Amino acid sequence: MTSPPTVEPVLHRGIACFKLRAGGASAVVARLGAQVLSWVPADGRERLFVSERARFDGSVAIRGGIPVCFPQFSGLGALPKHGLVRTRVWNVLPQEPSGATARVGLEIRDDADSRGHWPHSFVARIDVGLREDGLEVALTVRNTGAAPFAFTGALHTYFAVEDIAAASVRGLAGCEYRDAAGGNAICTESAPAVRFDGEVDRVYHDTPRRLALQDGPHALEIGAQGFPDTVVWNPGAILCAGLPDMEPRGYRRLICVEAAAARRQIGVAAGECWRGSQSLAVA
Repeated sequence: MTSPPTVEPVLHRGIACFKLRAGGASAVVARLGAQVLSWVPADGRERLFVSERARFDGSVAIRGGIPVCFPQFSGLGALPKHGLVRTRVWNVLPQEPSGATARVGLEIRDDADSRGHWPHSFVARIDVGLREDGLEVALTVRNTGAAPFAFTGALHTYFAVEDIAAASVRGLAGCEYRDAAGGNAICTESAPAVRFDGEVDRVYHDTPRRLALQDGPHALEIGAQGFPDTVVWNPGAILCAGLPDMEPRGYRRLICVEAAAARRQIGVAAGECWRGSQSLAVA
């Protein structure tokens, strides 16, 4: 008989987190950054990469898992890189399990510090749902002010792979992309699978809602709703060596496939909200 789904508070790497269990699967979600730090499906394989040198003191974003980028993606604007919420502690919104899914919600609101960078009133919410063979992470942004605002953002998912040489991302053939590692040239993907030989940093525009990550004999299905773009990133050896919170060969064990809104800003009218999600499933 399968045990019912559970959610319990735990300490993970010295910080406050929640451990979700559903069937034979588990996930760990930190209050710091509302960041998923672990996802182990029922097959027992960890599917998220977290750097051995990641810092968990809030001084910088945790390198790995699923960081939340809001209200700015990357350095494409005047705000700090990837926005304002990755190093803040989020408030907990306990949720009851539903069916075979364990759930937890976290939210963060604007304050004097955030308004000093970005003068808007908002509530951002992350909802994580774990089932035996899949994980869903949803970002909801509500405009609580009297004027419209616009933002970019992403769920910056770091997938763990056994070796980058045997890994690929499928489903992007024919998509236009901005090649950030190639002088921001605008290109069209001609290969049936994106492979990795050196730094890869691409923002694919208006992408299909279903992609696949192949990791040797293992595969994941990656779905997205609400986010129009997909970012595919691997730092390669040279960039990785210069990242203080990455082990030198860590790049060989990760691929980022991110549900993103990067090319165009998403507008949210006063009193309205927007929702985007990324779903992951063992193929």
